[in-house]
Amino acid sequence: MAERLPARAALDAVADGFAELPGLPHSAGDGDGPIGWEGYGAARARARERTGERESVVCGTGTVGGVPAVLIAFEFAFLGGSLGQRTGDRIEAAHRHAREARLPVVSLIATGGSRMQEGMRALVQLQRVARQSALTRAAGLPQIAVARDPTTGGGWATLGAGSDVVLALPGAQVAFAGSRVRPPGADPAAYGAEEKLAAGQVDRIVAPDELRDVLGRWLSLLGSPAEGPAEPPRALGAAPGPPKSGWEAVERARSPHRPRADAYLDAYFEVREEISGDRCGGTDPGMRCGFGRRNGRTVAYAAQCGTPTLPAGFRTAARLVRLADRLGIPVLTLVDTPGAANDEAAERSGAGAAIAEAFAAVAEARVPVTTLVVGEGGSGGALALAAPDNTWVAPDAYFSVIAPESAAAILKRGPERVRTTADELRLRPQDLVELGVARGIVAP
Repeated sequence: MAERLPARAALDAVADGFAELPGLPHSAGDGDGPIGWEGYGAARARARERTGERESVVCGTGTVGGVPAVLIAFEFAFLGGSLGQRTGDRIEAAHRHAREARLPVVSLIATGGSRMQEGMRALVQLQRVARQSALTRAAGLPQIAVARDPTTGGGWATLGAGSDVVLALPGAQVAFAGSRVRPPGADPAAYGAEEKLAAGQVDRIVAPDELRDVLGRWLSLLGSPAEGPAEPPRALGAAPGPPKSGWEAVERARSPHRPRADAYLDAYFEVREEISGDRCGGTDPGMRCGFGRRNGRTVAYAAQCGTPTLPAGFRTAARLVRLADRLGIPVLTLVDTPGAANDEAAERSGAGAAIAEAFAAVAEARVPVTTLVVGEGGSGGALALAAPDNTWVAPDAYFSVIAPESAAAILKRGPERVRTTADELRLRPQDLVELGVARGIVAP
């Protein structure tokens, strides 16, 4: 179980100069509440005396890593950090202030869910919170959630899972179902931060002593977009002149010694942070997505790593492009895949719909998208990440309507004709430029 810090201690751990928003509503004088729950007023009074807080959330402004932000911190010792009418009032006030002051929102969550003693009046606060989050999202302001222990119920399903970036403390309970309402014999791991990371629902597990720095980097990255399109990376490696044949281009791209996405990302960015997963149960280790600083400004990236791209990878890339688009951050994509995964698991996970989502995200983006093909460009699984009219190619890469082996098989040609088929497909870097598919071949 993660350490349960009080709200003020959690704020002190990540922020400098925190100041609570003035005039926030609280429930003193509300008696036994909207449904007359016997003893509710006394329970709130005890919670105030025990914690020194007037409600289950503390809302204000502070700086994190030098970046001003609105901060929302839950006090779990105040009725389990539950959401009631006044909690909703406070969170709404915090989001309104964020939009008025053009500040990002950081939510430090520790809640057991909605407050039973207020009945449906408490539950409908989730609609209010979701609306405020949506308005802040529409205003182009980033939202980062930190899932403390526990982050369950409606707090997870609104402020938590609905944020742009979700960080979690090690060992924290992170789940919609709270500990007392889970099925008998349920696996506790399914309700923890680590499993949520594996299932693509959390972006990163962060140790408490690293949280301030990680939050500061994220806020800095999401708040300082580069101007104009990202420049394509320079070529890495040493290709000895243009490939003479299509098959030579394929062999170069498939070489185990060719630089991969990680090498390009490391050379291109000074610092970067990654998102992880598609938010609906899947991750793809062959797709790297995140935000990086280049020359002091931020560029978003989605990079294939040379493996068949899984449906979760396409959905994660689409999520990245849409987030960058909303925040006005240009996007760089690195194409390197033999194609989309085509096994039974991929089909059952919605390969077609996931690829369509990636195509749509790139097509709809208002920010400029730049693409560099760094290795294999295999069919639609590669094209889904490619920028129309702004795709470049590395000297040791190729891009093809289909892999030469598959093309030969479809055309009922024997294996001995795979190499000539590669030539006929005109997939070499210089062919791509001549065909108008690529703008140019990047230099070392």
